[in-house]
Amino acid sequence: MNQTKIISRILFYICAILSAGYLITFGYSLFCLITGFSVTPYKEGQFLHINYPLTEQPFLNIENNYPYMIFSFMSVLIAYGIFFCLSARVFKVFFQQKLFTEENIMRLKKFYLYNIFIPFPLVMIASFFVEVESIIWGLVFIHFMLGIFCLFLANIFKQGLHLQNEQDLFI
Repeated sequence: MNQTKIISRILFYICAILSAGYLITFGYSLFCLITGFSVTPYKEGQFLHINYPLTEQPFLNIENNYPYMIFSFMSVLIAYGIFFCLSARVFKVFFQQKLFTEENIMRLKKFYLYNIFIPFPLVMIASFFVEVESIIWGLVFIHFMLGIFCLFLANIFKQGLHLQNEQDLFI
């Protein structure tokens, strides 16, 4: 169990950092696109550079059309920011002192609900406005499978909590 705690703690920090990176990038990009701060058009206005703060160095390169900005850029940043935040919380479950708790079951539940019910509708809506490459459908399937796997884990945890509560009654 010590190995599981070490690995889950490492993955918790990696996912937390990734989540922060995605969410900060989302916030900065949204600020830049709304205000025009640190945004440079190039290739005759067909694309935009979102520059590093207070520099002219390109940080992100995006197409200069609203459907792309919304569905292929901003929604991806926010969706993966949330995904990695929820992933970090799932990994946090496995290095807690007490494994089978209502709080841990809720963390697993939020993760599986997000992965089962968010990626597919998000990509379906995006497909009406931008071209969705075939690899994206593979990612949707992977997220769905992650959600199902976490659903199984949540059910195992519910059973573990039930058995743990029964054991407490007999002591």
